[in-house]
Amino acid sequence: MRSLTLTILLSFTLFIALAQEKMLVPEEIMSNRSLYATSLSNLQWQGNSGYFTWQETNAVMRGHIGKEKNDTLITLNKFNEILTAAGKESVKRIPSISWRDEQVLTFSIGNDYYALNHSTGKLSREHSLPNEAENADASSKGTSVAYTIDNNLFISDGNQQVTVSSEKNKGVVTGQTVHRNEFGISKGTFWSPEGNMLAFYRMDESMVTEYPLVDITARVAELKNIRYPMAGMTSHHVTVGVYDVKTGRTVFLKTGEPAEQYLTNIAWSPDQKHIFIAVLNRDQNHMKLNQYEVGTGNFIKTLFEETNARYVEPLNPMMFIPGINTQFLWQSQRDGFNHIYLYNINGQLISQVTSGNWMVTGIESFDQDAKGLFYTSTEASPIESHLYYVDLKSGKRKQLTTDKGTHRTTVRPDGRYFITTFNNLQTPSITNLIEVKSGKSKELNRSGNPLKDYALGETNIFTIKADDDKTDLYCRLIKPAGFDPSNKYPVFVYVYGGPHAQMVTESWMSGGLFLHYMAQQGYVVFTLDNRGSANRGFEFESIIHRNVGKTEMADQMKGIEYLQSLPFVDTERIGIDGWSYGGFLTINLKLTYPSIFKVASAGGPVTDWKYYEIMYGERYMDTPEQNPEGYKASNLLERVDQLEGKLLIIHGGIDNTVVWQQSLDFLKTCIEQKKQVDYFVYPTHEHNLRGIDRAHLYRKIAEYFDAHL
Repeated sequence: MRSLTLTILLSFTLFIALAQEKMLVPEEIMSNRSLYATSLSNLQWQGNSGYFTWQETNAVMRGHIGKEKNDTLITLNKFNEILTAAGKESVKRIPSISWRDEQVLTFSIGNDYYALNHSTGKLSREHSLPNEAENADASSKGTSVAYTIDNNLFISDGNQQVTVSSEKNKGVVTGQTVHRNEFGISKGTFWSPEGNMLAFYRMDESMVTEYPLVDITARVAELKNIRYPMAGMTSHHVTVGVYDVKTGRTVFLKTGEPAEQYLTNIAWSPDQKHIFIAVLNRDQNHMKLNQYEVGTGNFIKTLFEETNARYVEPLNPMMFIPGINTQFLWQSQRDGFNHIYLYNINGQLISQVTSGNWMVTGIESFDQDAKGLFYTSTEASPIESHLYYVDLKSGKRKQLTTDKGTHRTTVRPDGRYFITTFNNLQTPSITNLIEVKSGKSKELNRSGNPLKDYALGETNIFTIKADDDKTDLYCRLIKPAGFDPSNKYPVFVYVYGGPHAQMVTESWMSGGLFLHYMAQQGYVVFTLDNRGSANRGFEFESIIHRNVGKTEMADQMKGIEYLQSLPFVDTERIGIDGWSYGGFLTINLKLTYPSIFKVASAGGPVTDWKYYEIMYGERYMDTPEQNPEGYKASNLLERVDQLEGKLLIIHGGIDNTVVWQQSLDFLKTCIEQKKQVDYFVYPTHEHNLRGIDRAHLYRKIAEYFDAHL
């Protein structure tokens, strides 16, 4: 009997050990949703009611702040019954819904837009757009939808399709994003509060040099030109039109000269009489917040100006205080960190709402009486995100989320409750409902550990000092699975290091599953957020101005010094990998420190900043004419003669962000310098690889390191 018990115990122990030895597979990383933490999908408040909803595979679920049990609002079968009763085709899953108010939810199927009263079951199709319609943007009340076809702008008012622009010149584009999506621009149309007027961008890029991309999917490869304004060259000209839905009349705002300027952060006044635009000069060091009259397009006044010797980067439109049409909020990094400022309509500063050596990362909403504001920030930690409330009059603020990690929140319209989903290094995902006043919390969802059966290495986040010996830099180190401190392990350094990105955060599977896959393959995986990266303040991020690569590399080498001090690191086997800005830094580090980095792989790399686009490139480097020394110092082609060891360059064949010429020119120089380099192209991909092809990329990188490091 004792022998049998021992046998069962040993068998169970072996089963547990084997169960925890599963290995990640690149194809599964890209396709197997069970590898990722679960959360409540499309979680939102049902208007200002006590209900909130989320979507599961075959149903819309509903919970209530005062009830323990949840219920099913609508099943897929019931949803399809409503569709078919209205003469529509059934669907395999419920599309993403949005609540217009407590009763009416909206959704779209293809280019058809619907409203459904969940109480009565009444369904109405509000809009039907042409099949070729793109960039659809519905007004807040759903009465109209703006959309584009090719380079022109149209509106559906529910009864007919209205032509807003009829540009024959394909070099003139209306209703789409401009300035290559910089300055917080994510769309090209802006509905007025009542939805009866539409502001839109008109971009004349006919003067911008055409850049050739080649589509190889056709029987005979086809030329697909794009307009790509390179640093120091001619940029496009942008204006803002306002279309009156009732009269059919368009007025263009008189934004003035020079034509090569940036128009962003477009906002309507609550009374719809004025539009406000952040006007930024091409040098990006002088911003004016301007007011224009809607009816005439006339310039009214400049509310205030911001200047900085490096750059000014407006990213968020003004936000009017509800019920107080003469006051608004503005976000700015003018004091060194992104904070919120309260102004009156005359451009006079009332108060700085938030302050401190931390970043406001987003404004969520106001409370019911607009006396206070909910916002997210890095005050608790530069690598965490938390929700706060601040009283607009007193400036007193309160941290509302307390669980360590990264929080994603949705506040009820009246500000009395919010729902937060958070994760951290140890926690896959937890969703809580919290009452603001009392702090009372109710758990709505807790994800299990989707990787509990996988052999994963330990992840640690810590700081080291930057090259200036005073600034803290956050680092992440993932040890190999089955780590043995007496062994020596090769190192896989992953780097990005550029503006607007932060790689090291207090989050679940920090860095993504590919890095953990590399740790499973026996690598120490290391990432450091150098100066030049995001969420640490203006000085930290902008120090790279006019000399990209220098400070970033100095900080990265402090990380290498740390790695070299670890007894389990094989200092003869250090490799580095990065994409885009990270690709630039990867090659830069490989050329500068060839004896340190034995192997490198660089995807979509900038090799010569004169080939990069104006908006991003000139912000950090000025023009080649203004900054010849900086462009020369950052030109990787100038140092190809220093190339030693193994370097793999990867590029998308139709990359419209870092154009193919960047790496091709580097290859040409390598050939001229008689330097060997490995090269791989993804012919049908742009700047990022998406879908299952990304698994191919993961294997390409991993196999390259396995073979050469």
